[in-house]
Amino acid sequence: MRTQVAVVGGGPAGLMLSHLLHLAGIDTVVLDTRTVGTIENTHRAGILERDSVRLLVDSGVSDRVLTDGHEHQGIDLRFGGESHRVDFQALVGASCWLYPQTDVFVDLHRARMRDGGDLRYGVTDTQVSDVLTDPVVRFVDANGVAQELTADLVVGADGSRSTCRGLVAEEANDSRQYFREYPFAWFGVLVEAPPSAPELIYARSPHGFALISQRTASIQRMYFQCHPAEDASTWSDDRIWEQLQSRLAGADGFRLEEGPVIDRSVLGFRSFVQAPMRHGRLLLAGDAGHTVPPTGAKGLNLALADVRVLAEEVERALVKGDDEALDAYSSRALDRVWKAQHFSYWMTSMLHQVPGATDFDERRQLAELATVVSSDAGSAYLAEGYTGWPTR
Repeated sequence: MRTQVAVVGGGPAGLMLSHLLHLAGIDTVVLDTRTVGTIENTHRAGILERDSVRLLVDSGVSDRVLTDGHEHQGIDLRFGGESHRVDFQALVGASCWLYPQTDVFVDLHRARMRDGGDLRYGVTDTQVSDVLTDPVVRFVDANGVAQELTADLVVGADGSRSTCRGLVAEEANDSRQYFREYPFAWFGVLVEAPPSAPELIYARSPHGFALISQRTASIQRMYFQCHPAEDASTWSDDRIWEQLQSRLAGADGFRLEEGPVIDRSVLGFRSFVQAPMRHGRLLLAGDAGHTVPPTGAKGLNLALADVRVLAEEVERALVKGDDEALDAYSSRALDRVWKAQHFSYWMTSMLHQVPGATDFDERRQLAELATVVSSDAGSAYLAEGYTGWPTR
């Protein structure tokens, strides 16, 4: 087989890239080791920046994000037992939307099927070679048949466990990898309960961090800080609710709405950047090129911003014959990636307890939070970063 762009990874980033290239008249084949059902039933983050929503709507993928999604015009920062609202609309004239990543995938998959996209799910043994000349992707399809796909370009959008990343990291002469490991994780739960608040609550207490989010009128998503080695299966519902309630407690009497815990897991924290995000005719997008802590809600938004830029540069390279566009992609994408890395690190370090922290560290963190909520400039910086910077 031959195609113009082989996309390794059929999650939201890979599908959005395939969709945008289709609009530009460029053929793609999308490959993924997972099945469609597996992706549709994997619970992931659900906060979309303003420009992510515009991309879904303006490209013809989804109006559902506007009808089924929930506009959030701010968040609450809760510390010292009190809540402080950061009003995004008042500060920067922007909102974000609560819209689960599962729904983003469903919308994108439906759009690509509607437009006749070549999507291959359930493949195995994917191997990419010859990325400096005429790239080849070999794989075994869902029927067990070995296939060989030649492409003008290959894009690795295959997540944080990317097989494509290794080729860039090992073979590119100027390759660098930047890491930061964090000494804590999030204990995440899905619960059957009504919403406890209309918008997200980021809480810092002497007991540690907690995040209160929503999913539907009857299912909510919540997190609290824990040790990375914590075994979620050993926690009872009562113990989970005790931890969550203690981290939201305050003189105002606020309490979470409780219900059965239907899913529990531990989410590790890591910051990572692969630079450049290109080697020859292989390019990386999304978590294959970078990961961020979830505190700033940047993961999916960063992936969508990547492929928006990548689609523009691939069109320049393949339609207009400008191969320098492939280098431009990496520099343009990484400019935003490092902004997001800083924002995510800042939010994380401001809100979490660090093992071994002194009384000075505790007081400094509280002073930082107080400075943010008492200053229009500080609150506006948070609002601008959270709702997203314009894509350049």
